[in-house]
Amino acid sequence: MPGERRHEHLRNYPPVSDWDHHVEYDAKAHPRKVPHSYMLIPTTCFNCESACGLLAYVDKEDLSIKKLEGNPAHPGSRGRNCAKGPATVNQIDDPERILHPLKRVGERGAGQWEQVTWDEALDDIGGRIRRAILEDRHNEVMYHVGRPGEDGFAERFLAAWGVDGHNSHTNVCSSGARLGMTLWGGYDRPSPDHANAKVILLLSSHLETGHYFNPHAQRIMEGKQAGAKLVVVDPRMSNTASHADLWLAPWPGSEAAILLAIASHLLRTRQIDRDYLRRWFNWKVYLAELHPEAPVTFEAFLDRLEADYAGYTPEFAAEEAQVPVERITALSELVAQCDHRLSAHVWRSACAGNEGGWQVARSLWFVLALTGSIGTPGGTSPNGWDKFIPHGPGMPGAHERWNELTWPREYPLSTNEMSILLPHFLADERAKLDVYFSRVFNPVWTFPDGFSWMRALSDETKVGCHVALTPTWSETAEFADYVLPMGHAPERHDTHSYETHAGRWLGFRQPVRRVAMEKLGQAVGDTRDANPGEVWEENEFWFELSWRIDPDGSLGIRQYFESPYRPGEKVTVDEYYRWIFENRVPGLPAKAEAEGLTPLEYMRRYGAVEVGESIYRQDERHVPDDDLVGAEPDPAGSETEGVLRTPTTDESAPPLIGEAGAIGVRHDDGTETAGWLTPSRKLEVYSTSMRDWGWPEHATPGYIRSHVAQREIDLDAGDLVLVPTFRLPTLIHTRSGNAKYLNEISNSHPLWLNSVDARRHGVVTGDLVRLSTAIGYFVVRVWVTEGIRPSVCALSHHMGRWRLHDAEGSRWVSGLVDITHPDGPESFLLRYRGGVKPFTSDDPDSERIWWTDPGVHQNLAFGVQPDPWSGMHCWLQKVRMEKARPNDRYGDVWVDTARSREVYREWLAKTRRTTGPGGMRRPEFLMRPIKPTRGTFRVEP
Repeated sequence: MPGERRHEHLRNYPPVSDWDHHVEYDAKAHPRKVPHSYMLIPTTCFNCESACGLLAYVDKEDLSIKKLEGNPAHPGSRGRNCAKGPATVNQIDDPERILHPLKRVGERGAGQWEQVTWDEALDDIGGRIRRAILEDRHNEVMYHVGRPGEDGFAERFLAAWGVDGHNSHTNVCSSGARLGMTLWGGYDRPSPDHANAKVILLLSSHLETGHYFNPHAQRIMEGKQAGAKLVVVDPRMSNTASHADLWLAPWPGSEAAILLAIASHLLRTRQIDRDYLRRWFNWKVYLAELHPEAPVTFEAFLDRLEADYAGYTPEFAAEEAQVPVERITALSELVAQCDHRLSAHVWRSACAGNEGGWQVARSLWFVLALTGSIGTPGGTSPNGWDKFIPHGPGMPGAHERWNELTWPREYPLSTNEMSILLPHFLADERAKLDVYFSRVFNPVWTFPDGFSWMRALSDETKVGCHVALTPTWSETAEFADYVLPMGHAPERHDTHSYETHAGRWLGFRQPVRRVAMEKLGQAVGDTRDANPGEVWEENEFWFELSWRIDPDGSLGIRQYFESPYRPGEKVTVDEYYRWIFENRVPGLPAKAEAEGLTPLEYMRRYGAVEVGESIYRQDERHVPDDDLVGAEPDPAGSETEGVLRTPTTDESAPPLIGEAGAIGVRHDDGTETAGWLTPSRKLEVYSTSMRDWGWPEHATPGYIRSHVAQREIDLDAGDLVLVPTFRLPTLIHTRSGNAKYLNEISNSHPLWLNSVDARRHGVVTGDLVRLSTAIGYFVVRVWVTEGIRPSVCALSHHMGRWRLHDAEGSRWVSGLVDITHPDGPESFLLRYRGGVKPFTSDDPDSERIWWTDPGVHQNLAFGVQPDPWSGMHCWLQKVRMEKARPNDRYGDVWVDTARSREVYREWLAKTRRTTGPGGMRRPEFLMRPIKPTRGTFRVEP
């Protein structure tokens, strides 16, 4: 087994030869030896985006899942898990999980449901979608996903339906970071090689304690053990910062100033990789746009670049960040000595918190490029080099629709959909929805301005039918028309791949009880036969729903869900993945054959396969000779000089990777390589896209002062900056609600407050305070700590769970609430009727609950604040703190939704509604799920 060969020291894992029959003794029966026989079946964790491998211990006697541990064959997680992985067993065994399809019978939100059959639900939902397609109302169908957990499947059914209906949670998570990185090279997130780094630079701890927590944490510690220096830039003393060699706690939003001071130091001292910059920067365009009088030489470029960034001195950065100048200097010198091995990451954190936060990511990539640390061992690569997405058979072609509910004209550079504005766009009557799927997604709770979501989802004239695909109750599911139970991690099929290190792998999530039944010779029709109750898996659901939409094939949809082995018959989930593993995963068939297995059997046995290792400098890979046939370079002197293109005149074709048929770039020395995905196929230090879409002043890496910059905060009046973007590594958005182990570990929700601010406000640990935002207020308890910088307070995401009805929520974590309108119909007050308390269920542990705090739903009190460039919701809040008033109670949230509408309009006014060259809606190379045809990118005159 690959995992055994690589990790022979991990003796806790039974050899793969024993996985079909493994015997362990019952620990609870000790000292008696009571044996239990298990099948060990691999699957994948679904409790964050790491997709770490799991081994399910399936009891051979009753086919119950007794526990889940790490899968040593998984190249990303390597047999290790954080607390969230083993807690999956809680989610499976949760006594409150939804087991049958439910349909609303009363008013939305009234808590009245009836159990229906899957056939009834499928016929109704499929009929509505079919009518929308026949009546050319494709844009009234929307699929809104939180954490996908799979790669490529949603693209299949949405493209097959011909709807531009993909929506995501991206602009509350990562739009800022994505835009900042995409402008450089066309890839939207970094892939750090932490284990081989000399310097590891992390901007906040969010990623390392949330997404990719386990795979990255392993490799960060490996890097440190090998001598790497760890730097964390975060106003909060996180777990990661506690391990740092250098911790900077800057004023939020100043991070780009710090990075540009480092860049200025590198340029001033010429501690840069000159050859790399000469080859890969579009430096001629930089000179032409900003210094047309300068000679067109690389030396002139370096001189002008140094002069342009000379103002970013250590003193400037120190003033903006409110940190000692010596620390800025120390960081600059440390980075300068990285020897091409600077491993860095930024994701949510500063990029998500601040207006203009995308410039933090843009500035970070600037530093990486200057040090020559892009794509090097120990450096930082783009995610696309390490991520692998194989698609199924016969993918549908591009559709011809553009949905301005998700891709509005005001945000041509958004990365990605403008999901937070959906309830406001519906209120503006820009459009309406007939069928709205929320899938592993809880916008009422996760998104800002949740009361506006509640209002939109309660209005049947705006949302005709809301289908919640979810394993468990949520604040959003309470406002659905159908609640359809979908499987947890060990109850479903998915493929996925993430950039955990300088390698490439494909993981395979599978329903382990179904696999065990099949190994034992038991018949399984579909995954419902193996799951509890009538819980299904989504892939089979989408297969069936697509056939209901197009039962006779006349709409051209059904063909994409037919078997590649049995023409005209409905594809099975085994056939779907069999085809992928046989035809789309390099090296897998040979590995399987070497063990006497089919590719599908190999993936069912190991749960993952390594597709590539030690992947570096993919920008230098040779363009295949066959691809070069007919390709011509763009002329010398043009902005895209040397870009190799194949002729593309078909406006009905989907956009290619890159722009307008680009396949590579011819360099000045005559070599031809794949390059990057930007218009120039180079790293764009000057972004022509920013210029062409109306923002020439931000075409280069720069510093945009945040909406919570120092000058915006009046400390004497009680103002503070609230950081609501960090998470605890033991909690999982909505999904930790029904994981009792995790709630027992993390069950309090304090406001982090520095002692300096506590003295100023006259409060101590445990005091209640009211924090007022632009649209309302909430009431929270204080924790006085030196782990947060002065003038900043912080309240973690992932608590503040509530339910309107006793049976519709995870009682392990949520409190019952009342929602009233004390100051008129535009006012909303959420107030707890009770906290977390023991309850009676099939699980005796539910009567042993000792914690009481459901937390504070702070996001309700945040107005939408979309960054005018990336579309990222700017999470950081300017708040005013005061002691709780006499009638305030812990957890109160009050919001004026009329004021939230005003805030929406204020931030919308920051945009510049524009199109690009030729009436283009947005640059083709920017990521966009389910891209339509090239012609659809152009606005019709």
